[in-house]
Amino acid sequence: MDDYKNRSYGAVPIGMKGKVGIVVIDYQLAFTDTQYPLGGAPLVMRGLENTSRLLKVAREHNIPIASCFTAYKSERDMPHWKITAVREQFRLDHPSSALDPKIYDSSYDVVVCKTGPSIFFQTSVVPYFIKEGVETVIITGCNTSGCIRASTIDSFQWGFRTIVPEDCVGDIEEGPHRDNLRDVGRRYADISTADEVINYIKNQKA
Repeated sequence: MDDYKNRSYGAVPIGMKGKVGIVVIDYQLAFTDTQYPLGGAPLVMRGLENTSRLLKVAREHNIPIASCFTAYKSERDMPHWKITAVREQFRLDHPSSALDPKIYDSSYDVVVCKTGPSIFFQTSVVPYFIKEGVETVIITGCNTSGCIRASTIDSFQWGFRTIVPEDCVGDIEEGPHRDNLRDVGRRYADISTADEVINYIKNQKA
């Protein structure tokens, strides 16, 4: 028995409509390079590969892409993170802050440095998407239970149709990954796949 379902949670699908924009959250070397404490989690690496595949198609179809990394000047301008690796390495001058080349095209992508969990918090991403006429936001990146969840909620709060391709996001452990997708899927977003988003983009009228 699913009491959430019985109480109508998740009953109304959002669907993709109009122009899509893609956010790519924190696929920086800190999370994708195994030399760093947070790097190389299997679900994150799977998400990186599928996001790379999605972005290739998106760029071919002139889809707006906003990527972000998380970094600070010093520990003094950080929020009160409880993660040692973030406190010690997430600095603007640290090599782990660089975006992974598998998902980043410097000639195409808009890039912001974020200082909180959400890519939308105090950044220029919302004005950029409004200017581009975006109606549906595709959420990719890591980690599902942290920055993906926060960005999904903010996308919802800004009034965008919000889609999270399950295979384009990742986390340290599978349990939090699944639990958070299930929960945002009940309330704020549709859970989809890279292939479904790719098909929508390819079939969208110019």
